[in-house]
Amino acid sequence: MSEDRTPSDRADVCVIGAGPAGALIAHRLAAASQEVVVLEAGPRFDPERRIEQMEDALRPSHGRPDVWGMGGERDAFTSSGERHYPLNHSRVKGVGGSTLHWQGMVMRLHERDFEVESRDGVGTDWPIDYDELRPYYAEAEAALGVAGASDNPFAPPREKPHPMAAFEPSHSDSIFAEACESLGITTHSVPNARNSEPYDDRSTCVGYGTCKPVCPSGAKYDATSHVGKAEAAGARVIDRVPVQRLEHDDAGERVTAAVYATPDGATHRQEADQFVIAAGGVETPRLLLLSDSPQYPDGLANSSGLVGRYFTEHLFAGTGGVIERPTRQHHVGFNTTESHHFYDDPAAGTDSGVPPAEADSADIGAIKLEFLNYAGPSPVETALTDGGWGDQLRDRIADTYGNSLAVGALVEQTPRRENRVTLDRSRTDDHGNPVPEIHWGLDGRTRRTIRRANEIQEAILEELGAEITWQVGPENTGPASHHMGTTRMGSDPGASVVDHRGRTHDLSNLWIGGSSVFPTGGAMNPTLSIAALALRTADRV
Repeated sequence: MSEDRTPSDRADVCVIGAGPAGALIAHRLAAASQEVVVLEAGPRFDPERRIEQMEDALRPSHGRPDVWGMGGERDAFTSSGERHYPLNHSRVKGVGGSTLHWQGMVMRLHERDFEVESRDGVGTDWPIDYDELRPYYAEAEAALGVAGASDNPFAPPREKPHPMAAFEPSHSDSIFAEACESLGITTHSVPNARNSEPYDDRSTCVGYGTCKPVCPSGAKYDATSHVGKAEAAGARVIDRVPVQRLEHDDAGERVTAAVYATPDGATHRQEADQFVIAAGGVETPRLLLLSDSPQYPDGLANSSGLVGRYFTEHLFAGTGGVIERPTRQHHVGFNTTESHHFYDDPAAGTDSGVPPAEADSADIGAIKLEFLNYAGPSPVETALTDGGWGDQLRDRIADTYGNSLAVGALVEQTPRRENRVTLDRSRTDDHGNPVPEIHWGLDGRTRRTIRRANEIQEAILEELGAEITWQVGPENTGPASHHMGTTRMGSDPGASVVDHRGRTHDLSNLWIGGSSVFPTGGAMNPTLSIAALALRTADRV
């Protein structure tokens, strides 16, 4: 592999970022005979080290950022606002991006997610609807390799079954199924971007259970797959070259070059006809803000003033406890059963035991229930901390392991202008650039949604006769590591950053891929929508 990091003489398209959006865009364009250069800020990780990384991840002395080399001056940030935002816990800089450590759940947004303002009077509508994205969802499922049963009665319409069969429900899923049936809650399988059978030159999942933060076997999809395909089609991917700023022509109508730094301290300019930023919901707006100029004193492509605004997340709600029966036989490290029963109408009750919410549905966001088949203390963590030895360790594990269970949920956060990514000019990174500052907090509607999720979770555990031992509610919730909304799409240039195709309103050859273009986020894990939009944007480029 060459370590030549000088610019390419000729490039039709320069893609910034080699995560899922950048990799899919680069592959599609390279396969269409475009000359593509991908600039990635982080390194290429050696896949041969993944067993070692898994072992590190199991040790209490290694946090998730350590496993993927996050932290230090390169990755410095600040957090302000109501809640601290743990940015480095939730991102990876490197070829493959966040898919190197993601959970791997892939769902389509519901039709309601594209029209929240029209439906509930909050947020904003997307400039496209579900039908526009529907064929690209199918392409994205084939590209990533999705295992699913296509059995979700609440999901939007689809064209054909998922590419692979779903994973079998876990043992604890069957326990939850009994309670949910009694309560009138419909459950169904979870679509996963991991192989339930050999697919796309990747093996079947072998059940390491360390999916997050590392899949040692390669059965779970990550974006290095499409990086490799892009390179095979002729694309050039350069690692460890953080882009410092974008330059534009005298008229301020077109980007002319991406200025990037190399490990040896040199700076280069990559010219191209088209530019695509696919650097995630934090680094994408940061790059635009760093690229200010006399024509764009507030940052590139920021005539609307919305670059960095409407930083949106998914919040976690959870309730757990213990029951007098075994729960963890044949457990796996990812979800196999969920419920969208309360997604489109979160305030609705059931005929058999879940009361309706006190608030109206418009005052509560979407809720996606997740049945956690890996709840409870880890025996490995117990052994490596204060578990003792021999009989003492055996007895300790027997007392704490095997009868825990929990119901989690992703809930929708209402986008707010005051939640934002800006530049902290009082602190700089390893190249002397201002670091990103995350200003983030919760609104009343999001808090009501979390409380509603907790009510439903309590009903399920009470139906099981469980002793509830913990709960994550509005006051102790945390983000799901889904960065959305900081360069939102829309039809009005004064109220959005990119148009319905993903092209910036201000510059005719600058495009953005990734979840930063989401006007709203629903309560679905965003990667499948990132992939579908990336494929659609590539076609427009």
